[in-house]
Amino acid sequence: MITSDIKIDAAFDSGNIEVVSVDGATAHLRISHDRNSEFAQWFHFRVSGAAGRELVLTIDQLADSAYPEGWPGYNACVSEDRQYWGRAQSSYDKSAGNGTLTIRYTPASDIAWFAYFAPYSIERHDDLVAAAACSEGVDYRRLGETLDGRTVDCLEMGEGETQVWFYARQHPGESMAEWWMEGALEVLTDPADVVGRVLRQKCRLHVVPNCNPDGSFRGHLRTNADGVNLNREWAEPSAEKSPEVLAIRNAMDESGVDFAMDVHGDEAIAAVFLAGFEGIPSWTDEQGERMYRYQRILERRTPDFQTAKGYPKSAPGKANLTISTNQVAERFGATAMTLEMPFKDNDDWPDTEQGWSPERSKMLARECLAALVEWLEPEEG
Repeated sequence: MITSDIKIDAAFDSGNIEVVSVDGATAHLRISHDRNSEFAQWFHFRVSGAAGRELVLTIDQLADSAYPEGWPGYNACVSEDRQYWGRAQSSYDKSAGNGTLTIRYTPASDIAWFAYFAPYSIERHDDLVAAAACSEGVDYRRLGETLDGRTVDCLEMGEGETQVWFYARQHPGESMAEWWMEGALEVLTDPADVVGRVLRQKCRLHVVPNCNPDGSFRGHLRTNADGVNLNREWAEPSAEKSPEVLAIRNAMDESGVDFAMDVHGDEAIAAVFLAGFEGIPSWTDEQGERMYRYQRILERRTPDFQTAKGYPKSAPGKANLTISTNQVAERFGATAMTLEMPFKDNDDWPDTEQGWSPERSKMLARECLAALVEWLEPEEG
């Protein structure tokens, strides 16, 4: 009996894979680098001709990927309807093929989609922006244009004096960040949601759901259309290299910033955590305490957030001011922070079916906004 080979393709929004070889339901794959960059980690591809057959998909050369520590303990995301994203059994062998991830999955239907994390398409982004822009009290603002000619979208709302900025997907492969944004905008635009009502009363909110639409569409992990890491451009952004950052920072200069959250995902650390701005030249304990107080509130509100695991803090005066959180804290005296969610799972509260997921990202957004409501209240005592 002759068994036909499966077909694998990635010529679509955020697609990324190289097919080395296919033999029946087994395939040897590699991840393409971001354009003009050494970064490689994001993958997104479709397998067809697979119904009822166990797929064995091996991706090699991962020791040379952007974050090799992201592969141990990682299970690939998989969907057959592109609505629900579960996890496929995956195993990493660093001694084989210069680091090989083997994905095993038996689809019930003829097509299955695999991705590093549940994708958030440009089409869904456009729907998200359109729905929010139609909501009462929301102002749409076109901040600028990317190198590929796409728009940097911003949604603004609220009558308060506290200037709050939420922005996501500087690193486009961190798609959980825009799922978080979807959850946040649902809260902020729902007239029945008291958390959104309080924040719109007390704040002027500026929301940038996707800072890097070019990289998102191109299937990049970390860079824009020209291979530039936007979160290393905040000290001196330029129209030639990083127009996205230049547009956002110019808008921040106009409004000022009191509170800022830059939303990301982390490849290696299986936890949700915040990174602050320790080490900026103008650091004061008072400014730092505002950030730490927000962390304490969020940790109390949701078991999905913790403070034991995270990034090392910069030494005094050693903060990298090209990173947005450090630049915004230094430039505006703001309470700024980077929110990190896992590509793997939350090890404190694991979910064997989905790992960290779009649904949990959206729920975390509501907790972050509710924590901000509490943070805005004067501290008792």
